[in-house]
Amino acid sequence: MLRRLRAVSPFQVVLITLFTGLALFMSLPIVFIFNHAFKPQNELFLFPPRFFVRHPTLHNFETLFLHASNATVPFTRYLFNSLIVVSLTLISVVVVSTMAAYVLAKYEFHFKQLIMSLITLSLMFAPETVSIPRYLVINGIGLNNTYLGHILPSLASPVAVFMLVGFISQIPRDLMEAARIDGAGHFGIFVRMILPLSVPAIATISILTFQGVWGDVETSTLFMQKETMRTLAFYVNSLLSGLQNNVAGQNMAAAAGLLIFIPNLIIFLLFQRRVLETMVHSGIK
Repeated sequence: MLRRLRAVSPFQVVLITLFTGLALFMSLPIVFIFNHAFKPQNELFLFPPRFFVRHPTLHNFETLFLHASNATVPFTRYLFNSLIVVSLTLISVVVVSTMAAYVLAKYEFHFKQLIMSLITLSLMFAPETVSIPRYLVINGIGLNNTYLGHILPSLASPVAVFMLVGFISQIPRDLMEAARIDGAGHFGIFVRMILPLSVPAIATISILTFQGVWGDVETSTLFMQKETMRTLAFYVNSLLSGLQNNVAGQNMAAAAGLLIFIPNLIIFLLFQRRVLETMVHSGIK
């Protein structure tokens, strides 16, 4: 241990100190969200505001769940819808995107460059620009008030395909040829070779997809007319918008904000190492 400490140069000490300070600074919003959710009503409106809570309480969450239990649709229904939609969308996006990226990265066919150009072009469009076309498609095929209506708009993910194409392109063709010699078919190569080697990229697109779907309110707003088919993000968003000028409801808003944030934090902490592997293109040694 002492030898390792002696081997650290002064420049490395400075870098470690700077990055540690930067990490602590960037974690302040997370610390504030947790503290803010447990503040009692009198601490929420103190001036100057306090960063840390002095008298933590669970009353904010009790008020939130009590408010939800008095509603027409229970809180658990929104949560159930969100879990179903996020799970099915995540699985569907990973399967469809990896299969599309595998074909685009490793096979030659007509109009391949055109397809890649269209995928790249689609990255330039903001989600708001395709809201009306999405509504016309979902409404036209009768998927309103269905779980598939939640999933279908997110199924085509240009970001996921673009990222996976770049990652899968690094896999040597010699490995695929060796697998073919051993008798593996296209599906066998995809399942036994491409998927395991693409785990870092798959973890990255899983994080991006989860964050996008978990916090999405567009599908519930546009495609779902039944309240029982809407998600937790829609409920929290409608709750927060209704409490913007309501002083008595700010404790519920603080608790709801934390509930929406926690799953994103957990998913990121679980897969952050895989994200770094994707960024430095270290999937193949």
